[in-house]
Amino acid sequence: MAHEIETMAYAGEVPWHGLGVKVIDDLTPAQMLDKAGLDWTVEKIPTYVDYNGQKIPTEDSALVRSSDGKILSVVSGEWNPVQNHEAFEFFHDFVMAGDMKMHTAGSLREGKNVWALAKVNDSFEILGGDKVDSYLLFSNPHEYGRSIDIRFTPIRVVCNNTLTLALGTSSDLMVRINHRNRFDAELVKRTLGVANKKMNTYKEAAEFLATKRYTEDTLHNYLKEIFPALSKENKDVMSRPAEQVLAAVETQPGANFGEGSWWQAFNAVTFATDHLLGHSNASRLQSAWYGQNRQRKVTALNKAIEYAEAA
Repeated sequence: MAHEIETMAYAGEVPWHGLGVKVIDDLTPAQMLDKAGLDWTVEKIPTYVDYNGQKIPTEDSALVRSSDGKILSVVSGEWNPVQNHEAFEFFHDFVMAGDMKMHTAGSLREGKNVWALAKVNDSFEILGGDKVDSYLLFSNPHEYGRSIDIRFTPIRVVCNNTLTLALGTSSDLMVRINHRNRFDAELVKRTLGVANKKMNTYKEAAEFLATKRYTEDTLHNYLKEIFPALSKENKDVMSRPAEQVLAAVETQPGANFGEGSWWQAFNAVTFATDHLLGHSNASRLQSAWYGQNRQRKVTALNKAIEYAEAA
């Protein structure tokens, strides 16, 4: 499998995936951009078809990276690229005001997806020591069919699990922008309501899950729904990933917080997707933030709440 992470820089503790170059923890967004190897631009170059010695223009353009001339994608004429420096400028006022600190940044899939993650000065704690910090993740894809994605992302400190805030229709916690539209940073900031506290929704869900207990049967059924067997004939059999999560319920970091609760069960899923499942640390990061496991966490949270409500 190709290495998913092309370049990366991080501040503070080594990230859960153990990759990247360490930097000091008070960099400006522009400095983080440079340290993460993202100080390049993309340009739309018209494409042609070579037919009988003639170059016939198409309606599409190649998205070309300035640093090495690499073609990242082929896009339509309506595509509006957002440069990396524009994405990082989004954080500038917040960082300068002390509301956020740049945390990690990097390039995935050979430049097709660039991200910046900033730690927000907002957190909560439940069960006498189980702390969850808040982060803002800006994903800037240079690839046709992918939207700009800006979202709040809680991370459980005890095990560095990336969680999810996709509760029901909480659209104020994330914004997606199609590349057919021009990127308007101020509009995005107003939509997200960055100045407001956004962790309350998640804190309420976490506290609720911590008060409701699972049984052996409900836990097994929950994991079968999150990690279904590949064959319909074996739908009542626990899949291998489900078995791995089951084994992690009582062995995961922070398992002592909310033992026997749906909070513990949900965190076993997030721990496994971030640290156990998949072929490599890099592929886990890609899947946890953008791939199948990102949606799996959304499902896991919603299902845990359903089971907790029925408990």
